[in-house]
Amino acid sequence: MSSHKLKPGVVSGKDYLTLVKACKEGRYALPAVNVTGTNTINAVLEAAAKNRADAIIQLSNGGAEFYAGKGCPDTFQAKVLGAVSAARHVHMMAAQYGVCVILHTDHANKALIPWVEAMLEHGEAFYKETGKPLFSSHMLDLSEDDIEFNLSESARLLKRMAKIDMSIEIELGVTGGEEDGVGSDDIDNAKLYTQPEDVLMAYDRLNSIGHFSVAASFGNVHGVYKPGNVKLRPDILKNSQDLVQKTHGTAANPLDLVFHGGSGSEKDKIEESLNYGVFKMNIDTDTQFAFSEAVGKFVEKNERAFKYQIDPEDGTPYKKLYDPRKWLRVGEEGVIARLNEAYVDLKSAGKSLALCDADKAKCA
Repeated sequence: MSSHKLKPGVVSGKDYLTLVKACKEGRYALPAVNVTGTNTINAVLEAAAKNRADAIIQLSNGGAEFYAGKGCPDTFQAKVLGAVSAARHVHMMAAQYGVCVILHTDHANKALIPWVEAMLEHGEAFYKETGKPLFSSHMLDLSEDDIEFNLSESARLLKRMAKIDMSIEIELGVTGGEEDGVGSDDIDNAKLYTQPEDVLMAYDRLNSIGHFSVAASFGNVHGVYKPGNVKLRPDILKNSQDLVQKTHGTAANPLDLVFHGGSGSEKDKIEESLNYGVFKMNIDTDTQFAFSEAVGKFVEKNERAFKYQIDPEDGTPYKKLYDPRKWLRVGEEGVIARLNEAYVDLKSAGKSLALCDADKAKCA
């Protein structure tokens, strides 16, 4: 158990760095879950509280748009305001669950830079109002562009983020697959493996500006895949850390690393990556399936309740089964069960830095 203690709620600035440091020193990581509404947000908070652990809640542009409602007439504003609305929900509820939460946005490619900038406007206003940023960090994923553009845009936005105690996550190399319209299945296999020299270049450009984390690709793919289809090579993470350490004379594992495409990954590769400074692992696909699988089983078990309000043969009322609160809760429980597994895999169960006892949290 880390000696560091933090106030429960959304962490940012020095508290964010304290949490990242505790993960790396303890050789554990936090699951990062892409959320789409209050059901998935609350499921993450509940799982974290039950595991006496901390969590990372994040929104893609598509998840943010869905949070705002698919009927919102302005899709760009839906992506912005959905993210802002979700963030405010997390700020309000995280402390009630007695856990620390890193609040993050995921995968913004070149076309989505205006989305990040618009969220920053809201973040700056929130900072002026509260003294804290709205989000702990934003991700800028320019891995499909040339590295000079990637790093120059990352530096430009990090300068703005650093002023309000925010971090940036960048991607070097390409995570295969596709997530909410970002990425592609048609990727040169060599690009799935980040070059340590590129990571060193990022450190040289960004470290003096503010805090950054790196999603360095080591064979990762969004979604799940057949065993043997993709070869994960965590040694690339080690080589990147070693190069920065040797070049700049830093302590071991100077980089704060992110494991993208964690769904379906081999557990031994997950464990190995924890030795190389990984503090965050994204498991969007697995948590999506966990929610849907649980709901699907419930519907199959109670098929007639989803066809009739009252059974036409025996008059049985089915309101208690088709009530959305019933089956949405089943979906939440599916996510919680998958996160219970993730906390074991990532060795972060029982290691929350929150000051209060999670068992005594009001909503746990």
